[in-house]
Parts: sequence; C-alpha cells; structure tokens
Amino acid sequence: MRILVTGGAGFIGSNFIRHVLAARPHARVVNFDLLTYAGNLRNLEGVDRDPRYRFVRGDVGDAAAVHEAVQGCDVVVNFAAESHVDRSILDPAAFVRTNVLGTQNLLQAARAAQVSLFVQVSTDEVYGSLGETGAFTETTPLDPSSPYSASKAAADLLVQAAHKTFGLATVITRCSNNYGPFQFPEKLIPLMITNALEGQPLPVYGDGLYRRDWLHVEDHCRALDRVLEAGVPGAVYNVGGGGGERTNLFIVREILKLLGRPESLIRHVQDRPAHDRRYAVDSARLRRELGWEPRYSVEEGLRATVEWYRTHEAWWREVKSGEYRNYYERQYGARLAP
Repeated sequence: MRILVTGGAGFIGSNFIRHVLAARPHARVVNFDLLTYAGNLRNLEGVDRDPRYRFVRGDVGDAAAVHEAVQGCDVVVNFAAESHVDRSILDPAAFVRTNVLGTQNLLQAARAAQVSLFVQVSTDEVYGSLGETGAFTETTPLDPSSPYSASKAAADLLVQAAHKTFGLATVITRCSNNYGPFQFPEKLIPLMITNALEGQPLPVYGDGLYRRDWLHVEDHCRALDRVLEAGVPGAVYNVGGGGGERTNLFIVREILKLLGRPESLIRHVQDRPAHDRRYAVDSARLRRELGWEPRYSVEEGLRATVEWYRTHEAWWREVKSGEYRNYYERQYGARLAP
C-alpha cells in the first residue's frame, strides 16, 4: 500500500506516519507538506532514513502540485489543515484556502488517480457546542462556531459530496482534542507544559471550565489505521478519548502537579469569541464496527506527555522561537499584562 499523507510534518500527521510505518512493514508513505509554521521535519527524524518514506514539499492549495503528488498512491489521508481556532479568528481567509480549497484539490486529484480510499481527518468542532449532558454522534447536525470549524465542516461536506456524486471511496473521521508528542505549543497542553517548565504564566481562557474529550495521539493513530484496514466507504467515524472528558482548568492543574510547579502561575485571561463550552464524542460506531479501543487514560497520557516535553527541551525551545514569539505576543501579550 502506498499512502499519501498530507500535512505529515505536523503534529498528528507525523505521529501517524511513525505509526503506520511501524505497524505496516509493506507500507510506503509519501509525505506532502508545505512546512508552514506548524510543520516541522524534526518531527520525523529517524523516519527520514527509512527507504519506504519520501517527503515532497508542496501546497494543497496548488492543484498541479497535488495532482503530481497523488500519482501512484493507493490511499490519501488528509491531515493538511490550518487548525488553531485563535489563528482562524485572526485570519479566516487562510483557513478557507487550505482547509476548503485544499481538500477540493485533493479530491479532484484522488478521483483522477482512482485511489482506493480517501480519508478526511476532521474534528468534533464541526458539531459546535454541547450542553451539560450527552455526546456528539455521527448524525449530530453540523453547527460550527469558529472560522476554523466552519472551514472543516465545509471540507467534510465536499468529501461527502465526492462520495455521493462521483463514487469516490471516502471516510471522514472526527476526533476530539488530541495531545501527545510533537504538538505545536499554541495548543493548550504543550503551551501549559512548556510555559510551566520556563516558569512563565499559564494563560487560561475565561473561567477555565470548558470541557473537552481528551484523546492521546497514539490512540487516534491506531483508530486511523483501523479505518485504513476496514473503514466503510461513505462512513463517518467519531474518535474520542472514552472517559477523557476534563475541564481545561483540571488539565492545567494536573500539569502543574506533575511538574511540581505552583498554581500561582495560572492567569485567567479574557475569553476568546464564540468559545464552545463543551465537547464530548460517542465513539460507539468505531468500537463496534472496527474493534478499536483507546489505551490511554487522561492521567496516563498526561504523565507520558509531560515526560516527553521534559526530555525533549531542545525540540520545543526551537519551536517556541521566531514567528511563534510574535504570535504569542499578539494573542496573549495584552491579556497577561499586569
């Protein structure tokens, strides 16, 4: 099997490439990535020496480059996306270009190349915000709140249309909040870990009681591997942590506890617009039909993740330089001012 992985130098994409090459001895992977701020080839050190792996630098917004990259591939797994809600509020147009136009370019190229499966890696954020009870199912109506989630919902609909109209074999997966190694430190968990390690303030939006269904990235990669093996064309599969629902404030306090740092580092800052209060996903279909189960509890996953960042200081210090510093100051500087 030859797999085109778009966005494979990013957080989830690089973990997936590592997983699939380890789990599938006969797999070959082409990693197509533009290497924007969150794409980092250091995430794939060691993998780049595997003869089954090849990197191609390219933009999913470039139809010709996408068409060339898909040639000879059996499967497309699309991770390529602008993915941070805060950045989507600052610049929605970039999210439309990559997440919507980029997905359409990939679908066109996949049809032309007659690939056997197109996997769209999406997000539970397309469902919007939950009340105090219940969980998202695959039939929950789409109700996105941010430019990011709206662009992902639009991409999902294009994927669904490609299956219904053109007969392209597609699967959409919608995951809950991922965490784990190689995650760019604009997201909650790596931001809090690295700031705590530096003794810097930990900015927490609003009251911090926003609830998320936390999913370790290795469990997500295992779910995607099961989709490659047995996913039903046209299906949608939710991928959740399974008992991993915790508030942001709980996560931050656990990180401080694991690092032996004081809770006085926490700074409650002005909330972001349209902040969804709660997400939780029902993964029953994935468990029932594909036999997947998460292996990490939140507590186990957090311990492993904190230890990874503790022992990979060179990686995150390099990442938290340059453009990231400028973004962090724009996003949090005024909010953290005394």
